[in-house]
Amino acid sequence: MKNERRAFILKWETEMKYQIVRAGESRSFSEDHQLVAGAKDSGEIVVIIGANAGNAFRKLGATVQKAAVLIELGAECLGAHTGEARGEEGSNVLGFARFRLGSSEPSNLVELVRQPRTADTAVDAAKQALESAGLQVAICSDFAGRIIDRLVRPYYNAALTRLDEGLASAADLDMTLRLGLGYPEGPIELLERTGLADHYDATQVLFEAYADAAYAPARRARVAKLRQELNRQDAKKSKSKN
Repeated sequence: MKNERRAFILKWETEMKYQIVRAGESRSFSEDHQLVAGAKDSGEIVVIIGANAGNAFRKLGATVQKAAVLIELGAECLGAHTGEARGEEGSNVLGFARFRLGSSEPSNLVELVRQPRTADTAVDAAKQALESAGLQVAICSDFAGRIIDRLVRPYYNAALTRLDEGLASAADLDMTLRLGLGYPEGPIELLERTGLADHYDATQVLFEAYADAAYAPARRARVAKLRQELNRQDAKKSKSKN
């Protein structure tokens, strides 16, 4: 196994290429990102980006000869596209998502999703391709929310709840966490900047997946989501009248 991985690394360094398959708008990568710019017309690695990446994967046909196939994920698990089988699933297909909080710019972190039997060489190939474009890669198992959302969404919910309870003002809550814990931005200002409605979407998915009260969307997120929907309805009515 060590020799196989060593041979793979040598091949990557000398000749391995990747191609991009576009399937709708991508939350992870813009057209001018280094990963997209460095793609070839064909390659041993296939990176499928866009909101319809799962559909595009199912239309690819046989991919067993590829070093790795990467599917951009939304909130869903990788298994929704590959299928699962008694905890023995896994092949050369991985999922990924570049972490992005609401409407903010995507971070430099990519969460790379593997299954129990995913080939180590496929993980190496995917990691190398992403890191070659200047990205940082964290590898995780196939769970809703992956790493970051499962860790930070309860924290955001708690901050919103403490604000509603009157523990402190939004300014003081934010300042306390910035100065006390060294965070670059407090939770309330961060959520208001990136979108409380987006926080609702992320937490609702987690709450439905795990039935854990810590993930239940906070009241302010529910209000923001309802307001977003009402504004969309008003805009649609106004457009139809014109």
